[in-house]
Amino acid sequence: MNTRQTLLLGLVCILAATTNARAALVFNCTVSTTGISFGTYNPLNSAGNSSTGSWAVTCTATGSGSGTVTGTLSVSTGASDSYATRYMHAGADKLAYNVYLDPGHSEILGNGSGGSYAPTESGTVTAGQIYQVSGALYGFMPASQNVAPGSYADTLVVTVTY
Repeated sequence: MNTRQTLLLGLVCILAATTNARAALVFNCTVSTTGISFGTYNPLNSAGNSSTGSWAVTCTATGSGSGTVTGTLSVSTGASDSYATRYMHAGADKLAYNVYLDPGHSEILGNGSGGSYAPTESGTVTAGQIYQVSGALYGFMPASQNVAPGSYADTLVVTVTY
């Protein structure tokens, strides 16, 4: 009977040691953005409107040791419910636009579904260090949209999953 108790106690100690080793490093990540402001839209401009904003993800590591943090940045559809074309609204009127990862406007920033991209980045961080990744947001409104004058807006939610 003493042998069983010792064996059981030995297994509990091994499991506890393994669990503590994995929890030695804790990551805390935040995301920040600067918005995209298109300015005045001219429907007669054959080139459309482009503008840029930015995003940054900052992760801090607390505890002991080092580890790899992997984060995925995703952006909501806004009021559009679609990544294919997002819309800014002024009352019932709407103005098409989208947000891209590249200045050539070929990679729509989203959550990885519906033809969109959700960038993933990883890096090794030691306790006490800060790991930061940042990038540009490329906004584009297509030309020749017949819209009423007004103040058009949309709100996108940017999320980092790590």
